[in-house]
Amino acid sequence: MDTFKLTVDDTLTGRVDKALAHHFRQFSRSQLQKWIADGNVQVNGEAVKAKAKLAVGDQVVIKPEAPQKIDLVPEKIPLDIVYEDDDVIVVNKPQGMVVHPAPGHPDHTLVNALLYHCPLSTINGEFRPGIVHRIDKDTSGLLMVAKNDLAHRSLAAQLKAKTNQREYVALVHGVIKQDAGTVDAPIGRSKKDRKKQAIVSDGRHAVTHFKVLERFRHYTLVSCRLETGRTHQIRVHMKSIGHPLAGDPLYGPRKTLPGRGQYLHARLLGFKHPRTGQELVFTVPLPDYFQQMVDKLKKTDSN
Repeated sequence: MDTFKLTVDDTLTGRVDKALAHHFRQFSRSQLQKWIADGNVQVNGEAVKAKAKLAVGDQVVIKPEAPQKIDLVPEKIPLDIVYEDDDVIVVNKPQGMVVHPAPGHPDHTLVNALLYHCPLSTINGEFRPGIVHRIDKDTSGLLMVAKNDLAHRSLAAQLKAKTNQREYVALVHGVIKQDAGTVDAPIGRSKKDRKKQAIVSDGRHAVTHFKVLERFRHYTLVSCRLETGRTHQIRVHMKSIGHPLAGDPLYGPRKTLPGRGQYLHARLLGFKHPRTGQELVFTVPLPDYFQQMVDKLKKTDSN
């Protein structure tokens, strides 16, 4: 990667990590902090710590590490296949599995498993073959994947036209009083934390419809239907109305339900078959860890 140089002015004095995160917005703060820790950031020719202070006139040089090379290798990983034909495959992704390779997750992804199982479309680039839409690593549930380019174009067009069906089940903090509601608020990258999405005035249009399934004393089980598919949409929208997802390490409170991430499951997926036009709708039950938590709340947190 290129070397980045900076002469500090009066708008960038203070802690090194904060100043660099403010100036180099193309990099996440965690990435900058790693480069600082690894000695790849020098001030006036010397490596510094993240909490070191910058002064006007200081010369900062960042020499980022070369990006990790990713080799996309088919891997024999079990798949929970809900439906498959020559054009599409619908899988039930487990919690904890990343959808496609990326820096930090070079292998053991859903794409690695799919490539071992079948050919995939080529439209979405080398590291996202077949992937039309994604769900977060710690979100479980249904994904439609394209086996060829004809199917990919059709499924992508349905997503853009908002004609497909996507419904999730979420466990959220607090008791939602109304039986149903809609959150219509634009989502974009947070100005305060680049790892997060947030409701921002210049964000992309985002709409989530929710319905209460069951109320407990301190939590509510809801279904969420997506009109749009923004990054972390349900997690951001539910937090914005005061009901963040239980177990969510990024948007939820520190004191939350135990688990390996947010309690969010894509339980229903519907679309028109790209070749026949037939309307296909698939549903899967809550995974065991999720259902067991709901059963526990019925016993320990019931009204």
